[in-house]
Parts: sequence; structure tokens; C-alpha cells
Amino acid sequence: MDTMVQIRQTGGLKKLLSFAENSTIPDIQKNAAKAIAKAAYDPENRKLFHEQEVEKCLVALLGSENDGTKIAASQAISAMCENSDSKDFFNNQGIPQLIQLLKSDSEEVREAAALALANLTTCNSANANAAAEADGIDPLINVLSSKRDGAIANAATVLTNMAMQEPLRLNIRNHDIMHAIISPLRSANTVVQGKAALAVAATACDVEARTELRNSGGLEPLVELLRSNNGEVRRHASWAVMVCAGDEPTASELCRLGALDILEVVSLSGSRRNKFSELAYNKLLNNNLPLKYSRTGYLSSSNIINDGFYDYGQIHPGIKLLPLKELCLQEPSDRRAVLLINSKSDVSPPSSMEDKSDVGYGRSISSSSSLRRSSKEKTKKNSYHFSAGFGSPIEDKSEPASGRNTVVSKSATKEKGWRKGREKKEEEKVKEEEEVIAVPKFVGEGSSDKEWCPPSDPDFSMYVYEVTKSILPIINIKEQIEVLAKYVAEKMGGKIIKEKIPDFNWELHISELKFQLKSNVIPIGHVKKGIFYHRALLFKALADRIGIGCSLVRGEYGRAWNEVMLQNESRKGVIGGLPTFEVYVVDLMFHPGGLMKLRSREADLYRLL
Repeated sequence: MDTMVQIRQTGGLKKLLSFAENSTIPDIQKNAAKAIAKAAYDPENRKLFHEQEVEKCLVALLGSENDGTKIAASQAISAMCENSDSKDFFNNQGIPQLIQLLKSDSEEVREAAALALANLTTCNSANANAAAEADGIDPLINVLSSKRDGAIANAATVLTNMAMQEPLRLNIRNHDIMHAIISPLRSANTVVQGKAALAVAATACDVEARTELRNSGGLEPLVELLRSNNGEVRRHASWAVMVCAGDEPTASELCRLGALDILEVVSLSGSRRNKFSELAYNKLLNNNLPLKYSRTGYLSSSNIINDGFYDYGQIHPGIKLLPLKELCLQEPSDRRAVLLINSKSDVSPPSSMEDKSDVGYGRSISSSSSLRRSSKEKTKKNSYHFSAGFGSPIEDKSEPASGRNTVVSKSATKEKGWRKGREKKEEEKVKEEEEVIAVPKFVGEGSSDKEWCPPSDPDFSMYVYEVTKSILPIINIKEQIEVLAKYVAEKMGGKIIKEKIPDFNWELHISELKFQLKSNVIPIGHVKKGIFYHRALLFKALADRIGIGCSLVRGEYGRAWNEVMLQNESRKGVIGGLPTFEVYVVDLMFHPGGLMKLRSREADLYRLL
């Protein structure tokens, strides 16, 4: 440092610049550029160099015919980037020349140019744009296949910096980044691994990009990086997995490849765990709700149950959850029935349904003016209270049969909404259809287009229709919950006296359904005698359809319950301060519609044996 001060004070730095600019001997230019690069690591030197307009000199040296000079000039630019004014200078002059150097035949030149570009574009969107405008995306992606690890890592960094801006990210994706990044992900160099994972996190922000990565086989090496002993690699890989878990197909594939199992092990380790690994673990579960509920026994109000959800029961770490298709194709056994949610039915709700004055749970559609309010207003109100996502109230329930087996259960024909106006001959036809077994099959058997479909559930489809028409418009959220609870209890066998649960014979009913359907998978609408866990699942599935925020919690010995959050009645009307909310357990068994404050004695008696 003392020597540098002396050189600076005696004008040595100015002489150095003169050598670099004016010498015609390549070695002198190269060594002068090297000296500038080393000196530029000192803030005072950088300031002095900037005052002497060293940037112009370095840009000129990038055009040298000598590779060594180009490398030294690129390294000097990298060092000068610590000065923000110098960084801005290279926006118009320097970046295009560096992009050209990425096309050099020399691997060392390409590495040095990529390093300079990495430093220039870090935390500088203008320089990232300049690199894109200089047609730098293709050369950068080509460098990802370089033989030098440093070049690959630097190019990945530049692409990551550019991808922070959405227009550039889309442009990068269109240049096949997802295929090019796979080789760096498989690198043995931890620096390259980390930078490549970071590039995936920056570029896989939309479904199309994730699909390309998945189809290109990029998820497998990414998952393997989660096992890395290098902390930075694990963090970046976890971040990338969290981003890739943004859509269900990719999340499912990540789980199939073992990402969830690895992250679970990482989360149990005090030294290997990091915040990104925890976020990635939760994101994977939130995009695979059947697995989340089986692993954790809990779904929050923001975990919306959609068609295709199934409750397999509790599974322990290390046990894989079989996909629904495989479970449906298994023969029935003595293990716990798998409950399926599927409102996509081949049977359309009757068009006259909305004119009925009674849907079987004591609520007149036409008699209450509040029910005539629009669904849109009600959904908006519930969103304010719970900030919960909403499932579509009801979609088109009539899909082309396309070879699907259709089951209409006997109990469905007994529903008032279905029976009214039907002739005896139609009822006999429905009874005949009951014999048709609802085992899943391929659509269009015998044709080349085979698409597997889960068992249909016309009864649950009707439930969705009924609650959407009659419960969704209710203005008061507490009343909504109470009416829905009574509705669910009625569909599952009605109110039960606690002491008479052993006489309820729900196990026999479930066994008969398994035999009838020839499967362990039972659509929830088929269950007419259900206890805690059947009713809690049906309540959650229907509540999600109409925007009632509620959670689903699994207990022990067949217990499960729903928790809802309601505003504290005692605080209503109080001026000032934020509204306070309390959590209640919904009674679906003994006093359907009853709300028990969480951790109260009655709530504990309901939740626990």
C-alpha cells in the first residue's frame, strides 16, 4: 500500500496510462493493463483512474489483436466496475465490444469478457439492457457450453442479471436457456452449480419456462443439487426448486424425483437447513395438497381443494404417496378408503333447480331477499374477511361422456331436487344405472387417444350446485358457515348422538361402497354415512367453492375438523383499532352448525378422544 501511495504521488499512474494508450508493443500494453487491473482494486486508485478517463483507454485495448491484452483489459474493466461512474460509462462504450469478445476462439478471452459483463450488469438494469441490445443473449448462452468453469459461471451470472427484467427474461427463454442450463447444472464445480441454479431461479418464473425445463430433463440435476455439501449450492438449488414448484405438474415431478424427501431431511438438520429450503419444502406441499394433507394433516384456508384432490390418510416420512390413477386401478382391500373430490360430472344439474323452494336443509331460495344478492358481491365480502383464495363456485358440469362410466347413486335419486317432476320410468332407469361400476377407465378405448379420467361424482356435483345457489348469496358469514355445516351433516347421515357412534355402522357402509365400486377410491358424494373425517373433508371442499375461508385439520383415530375465523362479536362497533378475529371449530357431528371456540373444553371434546 505504501508503494502504491508513492506511485500515485509521483505521477506513476499517469505514466502507466500513457504506456497502455500509446505503446505499439503488445506486451507493454498487456502488462500496463494488468497493472491497471491490480491497482483498480483500491478505491482511491479507481477514483484517480476515473478522473484520468481510464475507461476510454480500456475500451480501446479491447480492440487489440493480442489476446493477452484483451484479457487484461477485460479484467481491468471488471475491477473498475466497483466505481459506479465507471460502470455507467461502459453502458454505451465497452459492453458491445465485450459481447464481441464472447465469440472469440480463445476460451480465456471469453471467460474474461464474461467476468466483465457479470460485474457490469450486477445491480445495473441499464447495463443489462445494453447487453441485450448488443445481441448478447445468444453468445452468453453459447458460453454455457464452454470448457472453462469460470466462463460458464460468469455467463450464467449475466443471464441471471438480465432475467431480473421480465422482457429480457422472456427473450432469454426464447433462446432455449432451459436446455442450455442443464449441462452447467450437472457440472462438478460447485461455483458453476450454484450460478446455474440461480439462473434457473431467475428464468423459470412462468409456466412455459418450467415446462421446457421439465421436458428437457432439467429437474433431475436440479434436485440432485439439494444434496450438495456446499451451503451456497443448496441455497440456490432450494430457491430454484421453490420457483419451479409454482405449478402443479412441475411440483409433482419434483416430488417424484425425491425433492420433497431431500428437503425434509435438510429441514431436520440444524447445519444444512436454510430459509430457502424451508420455503421450497412448503411450496412443494402447497402445490400437492393430497401429499400435504397426508404428510402434515393440515390444509390452511389458502389451500383450496380442487377437483382431483384425494385423502389417502396419514403417511410417514419416507413413504411415497401413490398417484390417484394408480390408486384407482388397484383392487379393493381392507386398508382405509381413499376419499376423492371431483365435481366434474357427466350429469348436469336440473335447470329448474333454482326455482325450488326447498333444497332439503331448511333454506328457501325464493323467500329471502338476501339470497338474491349477486355472487360477485358476496365473494368480494368474504375475501375481505379471510383473504382466502376462491374456487370457482360452479363450472359447466356437463362434459361429453366420451366413454366415461357414469354412476348415479340411489341416494341421489332420492334428493328432492332430482325427484320432483321425474316420472317413475326415469327413476327405474336410474336404478338400473346404479349397477354400472364407477371404475376409472381410458377415454376412447380402442383409439390412439387414451386419456385416463378419475371416477365421476354426480352427487358432489349436485352439492356444489346447491350450495352455490343457496348458501353463497347469504350475506352473514357466520350464518353461511352454520347453514353449510347443517347441509354437510344431512348429506352424511345427519346428527349423531355421541354415545351412539358405534351403532352408526359407517364402516359397513364404506365397505359396501368399496365392493360396489370395486376400488379403494370412493368419490365423496357416494358417502352417505360419514363421521368426523368424511364430513370435515366435504365441508372444506364445499366451503372452498363458495369462498368460505376454513382449514382442515386431521386428528387421531378418525378425527378431523374444520377451523374458521370469525370477528370477535364483543369488538364489533368499537371505534379505532383493527378488528380482532377468533378461531372456532365447526361441529358437523353432534350439534351440526355449532361453533366452538378453539381450545375450549367443548372444542377439545370434539377434537380429541
